Amino acid sequence: MVKWKWLRDYLGIVVGTVITALALNMFLIPNKVAAGGTSGLATVLHHTFGLPVGMTMLAMDVPMFILSVKILGARFGVNTLLGAAILSATIDLSAPFLPVLTHDLLLSSLYGGVVSGVGMGIVFKFKGTTAGTDLAAAIINKLTGISVGQALLGVDCFVIALAGIVFGSAELSLYGLISLFITTHIIDLVQEGASAAKAFFIMSDSSDAVAEAILSELGRGVTFLPGRGAYTQLEREVVFCVVNTREVSYVKEIVYRIDRQAFVIVADAHEVLGEGFKTER
Repeated sequence: MVKWKWLRDYLGIVVGTVITALALNMFLIPNKVAAGGTSGLATVLHHTFGLPVGMTMLAMDVPMFILSVKILGARFGVNTLLGAAILSATIDLSAPFLPVLTHDLLLSSLYGGVVSGVGMGIVFKFKGTTAGTDLAAAIINKLTGISVGQALLGVDCFVIALAGIVFGSAELSLYGLISLFITTHIIDLVQEGASAAKAFFIMSDSSDAVAEAILSELGRGVTFLPGRGAYTQLEREVVFCVVNTREVSYVKEIVYRIDRQAFVIVADAHEVLGEGFKTER
């Protein structure tokens, strides 16, 4: 079982890096759209000096990996080098054989962002990484205390701005930002899944009756969370439950049928694991 999970993770990393390479070769690199990261910087160097994108990325990733191991410890592991090496090799080996699907900057930014987001999301989902600016951000965080998110945003924005300056086009920087924005959101979608469930937080004077009705009528599990009103200082149990989106209206009907004064919060639950929902394999 452990060996199968190990094989599945590495296969997922390979598939994800190949998809990312396709996005770069068919949409982003030919149109000079540098959507941040070492791939964006390598794209700038490719169009300026004719350097191969994949090997340029690897040349930047390996020193960063070594530096990150010295500064941060060996927590990145072999998955980081595997992802970086496969991505670099696939970019250079497949480039001569792949068609450029569009020369429209908007389309290349949109589709490049979507496809690369799918690829990167798969890599992250299977516990991998492709090195790049996430290593740089982790190093900056360690040395300066700046949060990883802020450091990552700063590095990516620097690369995108540099592309606009080198290529002499502010529009290319704007398209790069579009692609980066889409990529990050698609990565989250791939890892977390679409919002297929809703989480209810129900504050009611009739919490027992509400919970019993949800249990009996919908067959959904319910949890009581302890709560205390800050203004009234009254102790009150909060009813918590997670349901499918199609059951949202049923829960609302149950709550307001029992207590018209109930206070209800409905939140997206992007990924729900356990009985009645999907199970992690």
